[in-house]
Parts: sequence; C-alpha cells; structure tokens
Amino acid sequence: MTAVAIDAFVHDLATKSGEAILPFFRTAIGVEDKGGKRGRAFDPVTEADRAAEQVMRRMITAAFPEHGIIGEEFGLERPDARYVWALDPIDGTKSFISGMPAWGTLIGLLKDHKPVYGMMHQPFIGERFYGDGGSAHYQGPAGKRRLLVRDCEKLEDAILFTTSPLLMEAEERALFQGVEQHVRLSRYGGDCYSYCMVAAGLVDLVIETGLKDHDIVPLIPVIEGAGGIVTDWDGNAPLSGGRVVVAGSRAVHEQALKRLNP
Repeated sequence: MTAVAIDAFVHDLATKSGEAILPFFRTAIGVEDKGGKRGRAFDPVTEADRAAEQVMRRMITAAFPEHGIIGEEFGLERPDARYVWALDPIDGTKSFISGMPAWGTLIGLLKDHKPVYGMMHQPFIGERFYGDGGSAHYQGPAGKRRLLVRDCEKLEDAILFTTSPLLMEAEERALFQGVEQHVRLSRYGGDCYSYCMVAAGLVDLVIETGLKDHDIVPLIPVIEGAGGIVTDWDGNAPLSGGRVVVAGSRAVHEQALKRLNP
C-alpha cells in the first residue's frame, strides 16, 4: 500500500461513513445502553454507530480482504494481520445523542502493530483532521492547512481537557485534579475533538482514563504528525488505550507526568 493509496481510501471511508451517520444526527434515534447491562455507567450505542461501522467494514473487506479490523461495535477480525484497521464510528456518542457536534468518526491503520495513518472526521461540520505520524493536516470550512502544535513551556500556561473526571476512578481523579489545579484553563467534554485541538495548536494537554484501543490509535498519527506527544500515564505507548496523556509540548507533557506519578 502506498501512502497515496492509504490517504485516498481513508478519505473515501470517511465520506461513506459520514453519509451513513448524518441521517441519524439530531433525530429520534434508538439508543441502547451497553454499560447498564454490565453494571457500568451509561455507555450508549446508536443505530448510527452500527450503520457506519458496517459500511467501513464492508469497504475494507472488499478492498483489502487480508487486512484485520478492530471495531467499536463488531469486535475483532484478523487482529494479527500485518495491516489492521481501528474503527470508532462515533467517538463521543453522548454528545451525538444530545445533539452536540463534539463527536467524530475515528479511522486508523496499523502496520506491524504501529499506527501509520489516522483520521478524525466530523461530517456534520465537514472537518477532517488526518496524519501519518510525519505530518498532519486539516480540511474543512476553513480550507486546508497543515496542523502544528503550539509550544507551551509551562503547565501554568496550559489549556487542559478531559471528557469528564467522573469517568475516572477516585484515585485517578485525585491525581488528575493535582494537574488541573495548576493549569491556566480546564475544560470538560470534547472526546476526540480535544485531541485534534492539541494537533491544531489550540489546546495544550488532554488527560484521560478508560480508553479503548480504537479510541486512541487513530489519533496517534494525527497528534504526532503535528509535533505532539502521546503516551500512557507511565510514559509508554498507549496502543491498548487505558490512561492517556497527550500534550503539544514535551515540557508540559513531562510536567503533567510528574504530577500523575507523584
């Protein structure tokens, strides 16, 4: 697979999955609670999630039958293949069912277990953030441009995002708050959009817990392509998800890790 072929195919996946999702947005769609059935917090899935992932799976299987797939809604197919796609049809489903536009479709590609391409597509707004680890780009209503993180040297000057501290365990929440009390501005919500705003140079730090592999793998090439850093709370590659720290600058990343690991 050439870089050009990957880029064109991912953009096609984004277009087709967006066409499957948009008829459901801000409508009376059916919502199922995946979390409640397992005794966990509210974890919604919609008809739009399933429709979009089915479209992308069919396209991948038709074009690359030897490739594997990691999907939010329909599990694993050939996860040990050399090329594996990571799909999250609607990252930010709670925003989606609330009619808020802070959600997106995540599409990632791993080669030999390393993320080599990723995209976040927001079809309602018409924005795409994508990268290959070496560079990252934006395409949307504001035109096209390269994505670059900003150089924030001090935690005290940083803008911090997390989806919600309520998603964290009590001990994790306390550690997060140890970082939060030192930043310039802390905001909640955003899901995948927060990570893209780091790549765009508008946010400096994202701290999360409880992520799945398909939540983070597609975003790694975008953030790193823009010059950012993505690790777990111990400073390792977060390919399996879990507790994640994303920063635009190495200085802020190191300062956050010190407070998360007192």
